[in-house]
Amino acid sequence: MNDKEELRYKLKIKRKYFGGVRREFADGAILDNFLNAFSQYESFFIYNSFSTEADTKALIAELVAAGKKVYLPRVDGEKMVAVPYGETVKGAFGIDEPRGKPYNGKIDVTVIPLLAVNGRGYRIGYGKGFYDRYLKDKRTKKVGLGYSFQIESFEEDKWDIPLDLFLCEKGIYYYESQQ
Repeated sequence: MNDKEELRYKLKIKRKYFGGVRREFADGAILDNFLNAFSQYESFFIYNSFSTEADTKALIAELVAAGKKVYLPRVDGEKMVAVPYGETVKGAFGIDEPRGKPYNGKIDVTVIPLLAVNGRGYRIGYGKGFYDRYLKDKRTKKVGLGYSFQIESFEEDKWDIPLDLFLCEKGIYYYESQQ
């Protein structure tokens, strides 16, 4: 098992046991922090949370209610596409994915899941590279969403795309090289 695989394993366990009132409080704080920081933007590409990920369901509902354009990810073969929020079906990884035609226009803010993030703004995801490939040529604000205990020390790979910031229950961490 390499360092990243070990960290993935460790953080999946940490997230599994982070529950109840603590998780509810953290998810509520994440929602408040996000809305305070990004409500002026108009379009959002947001992961549809599942399992022990930081919850995005309430965030998506708030943005849709505010009349914002919301897009969810869908895996099409080896790539991930943004699809307008709407009816969903279970995708290849058991995650609810939107039906409909992919959207290729500009998106102001992209909200990215993670298992870990380091002090330079690089993340460890699930190891399939979908977000790194998707973000490679996109001009969007890259926001990692998670819990404060997911801040870890690790070396990134040369193909990893850095985040602009990490948002968690304790606030927002901006990355020097990304400002």
